[in-house]
Amino acid sequence: MIKRHLKRLTAPRSWKIKRKGITFVTRPNSGMHGKTNSTSINLLMRDVLKQAKTTRDVKMIINNKGILVDKKEIKDHRFQVGVMDLVETPKTNKCFRAMLNKKGNICAVEIKQDEATLKPCKIINKKIMKKGKVQLNLNDGKNIIVSKDIYKTGDTLLLSLPKNEIKEHLKFEKGAYVYLSRGKHKGDSGIIEDVKDKTIKIKPKTGKGFETSKRFAFVIGKEKEMITLPS
Repeated sequence: MIKRHLKRLTAPRSWKIKRKGITFVTRPNSGMHGKTNSTSINLLMRDVLKQAKTTRDVKMIINNKGILVDKKEIKDHRFQVGVMDLVETPKTNKCFRAMLNKKGNICAVEIKQDEATLKPCKIINKKIMKKGKVQLNLNDGKNIIVSKDIYKTGDTLLLSLPKNEIKEHLKFEKGAYVYLSRGKHKGDSGIIEDVKDKTIKIKPKTGKGFETSKRFAFVIGKEKEMITLPS
């Protein structure tokens, strides 16, 4: 039986919460995102965005159809929200993107309306189907069927929500702008200077370049970012 709550002392360090005084914190439902790259919508609304004071408040907002994730209405305060997910509160006309800041904490970046329909999704696998069709498996659980096999694992699709139409294909290659969602440098971003077998060399906007694993990188643009990043 899956436990409904999680002790705060053992919660992921990416959750910026008080560790003492209150024993438990809401455990998010299982989903495609890893534990350190996700949290519950309850914690995001209450502890990160400060749009609710209590879990009861969050439940009331949800019951009044007040929260959308990736343009879909959610109905559970334990709903898992992970990096790159879009969280909207229609009644306040605000939209946020869940991300990790440079301290490795889950944060919510407020974005403008012209960006509120765009979601970058990383291709983690692909499958050749009948009649030459290709199924692309994305990091957030989405599956996209395409007619041409021009996409590679590690590339990013910039999708237009809610129809999940491919707006842009961002290749994982030298010169691509990437955001790091895991590893020692999580929350950092920069341009790929070199691609090796399992590692890449990153040139950030400030500071010295560094190497990191290819699997930690998430392409978000060509030479510069196409989405708003944490400040």
